[in-house]
Order: sequence, then structure tokens, then C-alpha cells
Amino acid sequence: MGYDAGKKVKGRKRHHLVDTLGLLWALVVHSAGVQDRDGAKLLLERTRREPALRERLQKIWVDRGYRGTLEAWVTAHYDCVLEIVRRADDGKGFVVLPHRWVVERTLGWLNRWRRLLEGQ
Repeated sequence: MGYDAGKKVKGRKRHHLVDTLGLLWALVVHSAGVQDRDGAKLLLERTRREPALRERLQKIWVDRGYRGTLEAWVTAHYDCVLEIVRRADDGKGFVVLPHRWVVERTLGWLNRWRRLLEGQ
């Protein structure tokens, strides 16, 4: 088990690649000690082995945790655009981020099944 210093928790991280409908394309689970952008690289490497998936990728939306060198890496290795979905500066409390809710809905679907929950 790894330790995520940002969230101050031990455990695992899951990275999901979903389409605009929220259907799961790829999934990677790794130690919490791995940076988000490195986990995204592991996830996108899976699509390289699947030509049908790689060809369908046009735009990838990610949250702020993936900023940094990932944008240049995606541009160099893939024929698509990586867009970081940012929160509005004046937003207080919970704000629904564009495109991010699709991933959250998919996580909600997956968490309905108790066997997928951590610690079960």
C-alpha cells in the first residue's frame, strides 16, 4: 500500500477512462504513492495496445490533479487534445464541473456493487 501525501491517506488509486456516456473504456489500479499524472500515463498506455480505442480518442478531459508534464506527453504520443477542466475562481462550496460529472456518475455506478468497494 502506498501513501498519498496530498490527501493524507494510505491505500490505492484508481484511474478511469470513460466515454462521454460514462461507459468504461479502461481502468488502472495502483498504489496511492504514484502521482496522478503518472497513473494517467499508465492508463493511456493501455489504450496504445488497443488500436480501436486509440483511434477513437479525440479529446481527454482531466481535473487539476493531472496538470504538469502530462499535457506535453499526451501531445507527443497521441493524436488528441488533453484539456484540464478548471473550477471557477469565484465558486464557493460544491460546484459541478463541466464533463467531470460523467466520471463521477460512472464511479457512482461502480460503487453500487459492494465487491468493488475498498475494504470489503
